[in-house]
Amino acid sequence: MRAEAQAHVDQINDALALLRRFLDWDRALRRLDELNAKVEDQSLWNDPKQAQAVMRERRRLDEAIAATRAIERERDDTVELMEMAEAEGDEALVDEGVASLAALAERAEKDKVAALLAGEADANDTYVEVNAGAGGTESQDWAGMLQRMYTRWAERHGMKVELIDYHAGEQAGIKSATLLLKGENAYGYAKTESGVHRLVRISPYDSNARRHTSFASVWVYPVVDDDIDIEIVESDLRIDTFRASGAGGQHINTTDSAVRITHLPTGIVVQSQSQRSQHKNRAEAYGQLRAKLFERELQRREAEANATNASKTDIGWGHQIRSYVLQPYQLVKDLRTGVTSTAPGDVLDGDLDAFMAAALSQRVTGEKVEVEDVE
Repeated sequence: MRAEAQAHVDQINDALALLRRFLDWDRALRRLDELNAKVEDQSLWNDPKQAQAVMRERRRLDEAIAATRAIERERDDTVELMEMAEAEGDEALVDEGVASLAALAERAEKDKVAALLAGEADANDTYVEVNAGAGGTESQDWAGMLQRMYTRWAERHGMKVELIDYHAGEQAGIKSATLLLKGENAYGYAKTESGVHRLVRISPYDSNARRHTSFASVWVYPVVDDDIDIEIVESDLRIDTFRASGAGGQHINTTDSAVRITHLPTGIVVQSQSQRSQHKNRAEAYGQLRAKLFERELQRREAEANATNASKTDIGWGHQIRSYVLQPYQLVKDLRTGVTSTAPGDVLDGDLDAFMAAALSQRVTGEKVEVEDVE
């Protein structure tokens, strides 16, 4: 078999192996049989909420298993056809087989990522919070670039983007901003972006054209729907109001409509100034607080379940996940997975799928990659 074709087959096999491992194949088959039996039991519908949960789990498992089997069949059929074509010297048919394997490899990668989005809140909308690190204008400009990057990524995927909170930088960029991304699996994809992002470039704000390193943090947490019970005790909250601020227009008002809520037991702070009324901003801030508390609980569960797996728990401020170098060369490098791009302009314009897919896969395999940071 041609080397190009073999490379596609290897890629398909790797995706299928990860899918089977993630699904725990034998357990998944048994569980699907159990769910099919439950669906046939008419008493299931006495509890509509439970019935919907069973149907969702059944559909997810059925689709993942069917997709895996279909890819395996197409791989085997295509390889067999190519071997026959090679034996007969039919180069045109071999070329067609290589193209089919390439398309199948791409589909296997997409199906793999889709199957990995099976976490409790992966299907939910998500908040993306960006904060500038130390360094004044440089870091604030970098934080503004990240805000745009996630906005563009969401728009590429047909998601709706809302600016929930915004604090402009002193000269450029932002001190902080909170985006609400609304779309299918928004949290499932974006959750891998939590951490510290590092930029290396020749500063446009340095008259001596020196190279600067800037940092900004990203925190991603899911919108919590009404089915998830998050208890918030009023006495644990400190609620402050202040005058909204921003770049102008709708972000400027003359009343104390903006709301900041501090959760005293955890120190979590949320705020909203995107709405014109204090009542609506308070409701939005409560939603953010519930989301952050839920994300905190998800991380606690993940840390307990993977106590021996450092690669799954090193997330948060102080842990650098990716470096973006604009000068003297062009490179973006993920320090968890080793995935790189030599087109940082595309990455900063929202081309993040390869980084997200690799990080999602790593959460399943638990394989820690030794990656050296760029200079």
